[in-house]
Amino acid sequence: MTSTSPTTKRPGGARVAVQRFGTFLSGMIMPNIAAFIAWGFITAFFIPTGWTPNETLASMVGPMIIYMLPLLIANMGGRMVYDTRGGVVAVIATMGVIVGTTIPMFLGAMIMGPLAAWIMKHIDRIWEGKIKAGFEMLVNNFSAGIVGALLALAGFFGFGPAVTVVSDALGGAVGWLVQVGLLPLLSIIVEPAKILFLNNAINHGVFTPLGSSEALEQGKSILFLIEANPGPGLGILLAFSVFGIGLARASAPGAIIIQFLGGIHEIYFPYVLMKPMLLLAVIAGGMTGVATNVAFGSGLRAPASPGSIFAVLLQTAPDSYLGVVLSVVLAASVSFFIASIILRASRKRDLATGGGDLAAAVAQTETNKGKSSDVLSGLTAAGVAAGAGLIEEGEQAAFDRKPVHSIIFACDAGMGSSAMGATVLRNKIKKAGIDSVTVTNKAIANLTDDVDLVITHQDLTDRAKLQSPSAVHVSVENFMNSPKYDEIVNLLESEGVR
Repeated sequence: MTSTSPTTKRPGGARVAVQRFGTFLSGMIMPNIAAFIAWGFITAFFIPTGWTPNETLASMVGPMIIYMLPLLIANMGGRMVYDTRGGVVAVIATMGVIVGTTIPMFLGAMIMGPLAAWIMKHIDRIWEGKIKAGFEMLVNNFSAGIVGALLALAGFFGFGPAVTVVSDALGGAVGWLVQVGLLPLLSIIVEPAKILFLNNAINHGVFTPLGSSEALEQGKSILFLIEANPGPGLGILLAFSVFGIGLARASAPGAIIIQFLGGIHEIYFPYVLMKPMLLLAVIAGGMTGVATNVAFGSGLRAPASPGSIFAVLLQTAPDSYLGVVLSVVLAASVSFFIASIILRASRKRDLATGGGDLAAAVAQTETNKGKSSDVLSGLTAAGVAAGAGLIEEGEQAAFDRKPVHSIIFACDAGMGSSAMGATVLRNKIKKAGIDSVTVTNKAIANLTDDVDLVITHQDLTDRAKLQSPSAVHVSVENFMNSPKYDEIVNLLESEGVR
């Protein structure tokens, strides 16, 4: 557990900056995934080549992707920058971009929406505190209307055509990669980026907008499967189930259920991080899956979110089931094969040194960073019962200074791994008979500084500290099976919380 103090180094760095930008992009898409799925189902059922063709109902397909989806994205982007007022101005401005072009304006909405809200926010500051009493509504409504109208005109005449050029260039680049057979090379970038918790940013910030445009024209898109394919992660977890040691081997079968069936891919990231060589396995598995879909011309009608095998199959185009199923099976097989070689090659050394154990690897990582190891000593029930290892003296003091009544699990999107961790801790607190502590989950970008305790994956804690600097922060390496949960419950009980 890490407490804040005046001497704490301010978190930052290139990785945090990239993660924050990626989170912002995916934050505009993730809350609207249900709308993409709805559009996908309507398309799958009612277009002329759909499961139950219906010309009348199919008339919804075009307006939904041209107007509804981009405007939802723009509204969310505007709200993220300047709350409801920003969302309204973002929608007005984005409407100009949409009408000024002939293609779905996902990219335009992701740029114009936040930009319009940012402009409105700074314009409002010009006369902030200078409006006479009784004229607030008049000034606010007319200023937003005028700014929105001007930005809509700018979008129609300038911004829309410019974004069209960029969108066509990106689409052309993807098309070129498909034509020359190099699309699988994207996995060299995508798979390592996923391990750094940029999976949502890549899938929903890049592939979902491009794939939706492609699906409108062709009825399906391979881009929906580049990041969402559960095969590479399944292969890694299978390899640990057979050839892993210690906690990693014991926890891998349960992780398979969560990753493959539940679609929470973040569960396998720590397994790769403990042995960076396993990046070769997930890259090879990802490339195999993409190559298989290219060879069979397969794709999904809409995004599969979460990346569960059930979601993937539900969104699979009617002519793509063979290719999609094979892409998952072959990706998992290749990933499993390479990961097995890596794990077996280091098995004897790991057994002798503990280097192959998930908890030991995290402890060694902390030692390498110059921090005291707090995970290994907490893996046994005796360690937890004795109150040893997990909570340091200074961190205990932070807990004492700040009584805990609200606990928030935070992850990149606030929907997957954080919800999973919140459920685990909530059940532990309930069994302990503690009723006055609430446990919820949300996206890191939505954290505020009025929360008592924030729990994040260790790779995301720096960003959480920026959002909630006054909170007590806990870093975990596995949302499903962290010994720190028991220690938190013990501390709550010792503080007399009920």
